[in-house]
Amino acid sequence: MLPPAWKRNDKKANRLTISFSLVVFIAVVLLSRVKLEVNLGFDVHLFALVNAMINSCVAILLVLALVMVKSKKYVTHKKLMLTAMVLSVLFLVSYICHHLFAGDTKFGGEGTIKVIYYIILFTHIPLAGIILPFILYTAYRAMTGDWARHRKLAKITWPVWFYVAVTGVLVYWMISPYYT
Repeated sequence: MLPPAWKRNDKKANRLTISFSLVVFIAVVLLSRVKLEVNLGFDVHLFALVNAMINSCVAILLVLALVMVKSKKYVTHKKLMLTAMVLSVLFLVSYICHHLFAGDTKFGGEGTIKVIYYIILFTHIPLAGIILPFILYTAYRAMTGDWARHRKLAKITWPVWFYVAVTGVLVYWMISPYYT
């Protein structure tokens, strides 16, 4: 195991994690209801493509990080996970930009594909909304060397984060033909 990188302060970590998670959640909810009519000089759905690419990278990083931790390569695991977190922040910025400049897109498929799309979407959205504090708490437990709690949280966080990343890509592939 790695030595702790941070001094443990659960009270401060709780306040920061809850505050940051709430601010991000509220910002996403509020900003997703706003559409700015601005000509950026490029197709604003490029943000959605970037989002899908970032989610793909995050999913790959999560798998690699899992392999590294199972192989007891903790330094590499830490680097991969921190990279996944940084990419997730970039995703959030790009996601907000896409919704600010593109607005909503209606899914145009019919029949079974429509049902599949909405099942994926309606599982993706709430899980994406609740995963952030789990990611932050899991990272905090690792950075403070609280390995027992880190492992316990990671068993919940990793599969949900992975699911959100993969389904984000699926949602993009399924909705992108309907971008106008």
